[in-house]
Amino acid sequence: MAISSFTLSEIIGIVGSGHVLTGPEEMVCYSYDASRIQVCPACVAFPGSAREVSEILVLANREGLPVHPRGAGSGMVGASVPSEEGLVLVMTRFQRIIEIDPDEMIAVVQPGVITGTLQRTVLDYGLMYPPDPASASFSTLGGNVAMGSGGLRAVKYGVTRDYVLGLEVALPTGPIIRTGTRTAKGVVGYDLTRLMVGSEGTLGVFTEIVLRLVPAPEARRTILALFPSLDQATDSVRALLKQRVAPSALELMDRSAIDVVENYLHLNLDRNAEALLLIEVDGLDCAVTHEAEVIASVCQGNGASDIEVAASATESERLWRGRRAISPALGRIKPHKINEDITVPRTGITRLIRSVREVARRHDLIIVCFGHAGDGNIHTNIMLDRKNADELSRAEQAVEEIFRIVLELGGTLSGEHGVGIAKSPYMLWEVGAGGYEAMWRIKQALDPRNILNPGKMFSPSRAFFHPA
Repeated sequence: MAISSFTLSEIIGIVGSGHVLTGPEEMVCYSYDASRIQVCPACVAFPGSAREVSEILVLANREGLPVHPRGAGSGMVGASVPSEEGLVLVMTRFQRIIEIDPDEMIAVVQPGVITGTLQRTVLDYGLMYPPDPASASFSTLGGNVAMGSGGLRAVKYGVTRDYVLGLEVALPTGPIIRTGTRTAKGVVGYDLTRLMVGSEGTLGVFTEIVLRLVPAPEARRTILALFPSLDQATDSVRALLKQRVAPSALELMDRSAIDVVENYLHLNLDRNAEALLLIEVDGLDCAVTHEAEVIASVCQGNGASDIEVAASATESERLWRGRRAISPALGRIKPHKINEDITVPRTGITRLIRSVREVARRHDLIIVCFGHAGDGNIHTNIMLDRKNADELSRAEQAVEEIFRIVLELGGTLSGEHGVGIAKSPYMLWEVGAGGYEAMWRIKQALDPRNILNPGKMFSPSRAFFHPA
């Protein structure tokens, strides 16, 4: 749907003619994200200041124009996918690291800063920004905050929401507010910062972010352990945490993931192993040496068939190579995948993976499981060809069955990817009618005309559908 010439001229007047796209061949780059959902918008604008964002939102409210904030478009659930009549608000001009305060251990950044860029920059100050989504080399901090991103280091350090101290936010109706503090403590009024983190661009547009940093660790050690059975691997996960070891990463690959990686890289991994754990500890050199020994001992005591402790950074990189190769290796199986980031209590990991295997068998599908065993976040990758209607139907049925299993185990349907479009039909299953209504009322209070990223999280067509 075309945007009116008058409205378009006003948008150009706000951001400048060089920062607006209207040609289909230009806008297609902003019509999709990693979910592969694609809708071409009516217009794309690149604001350069909080004032410009505010003015666009005021205009959008007057015209009833949907506005869809966007960072790098690396999200997995369609949260930044626009509507045909909508305006995509691309925040990539907001690229400044405004301040790094090594004494207070905070960073003030604009939302278009690439996550990996901040991580490398703060290392020069002896500091670390721990959240590390797999997309860190290209995703933006604004997108990470909007989606509540996680990552490998969450088991020890937590996720993005644990590092956001404050925000500058343009609200849907135009006002610019500041939330939170620059201090470790602050309990004045409602916690609007936490409300905004993970809101998926539905409650405000971030124009500045205050982040907490931590001291960078002195050393790291990586341990790889192979297990004849899945139970031995998951028993080791629980045993390690009871030993008061705090791994900075605790990753699991099931047999299907081991096979996929071995076919792709030929690392001589034992295909008879039912599970692999990749564990990393960080901190003082003397401490991580001891913790690596404890980890090796615990894994051996729980029946590990093979254990390797990296003695150098080069060896560590070699051990991580297989884990990092899973995603490209999956592309050799089928052209498409449905990647669900389900999360269950650690005691439920074995039952989850075995149940997923049964779902795969029943629907004649390949489902590969791997992920962050330390916090129960297991990625289930349903491999398919979307052009095959029957296979797509079976995959969609499998998703619903897996979601039911997750909720029965006391888990959550999304550990780090968010809801967006892809999971919106199922949000009610987890939060219930009362929770859903409370969230919608918050949305209505801040965005009475529903112009900011409409259609995300809340799914009017299936809002009150509940599984039998």
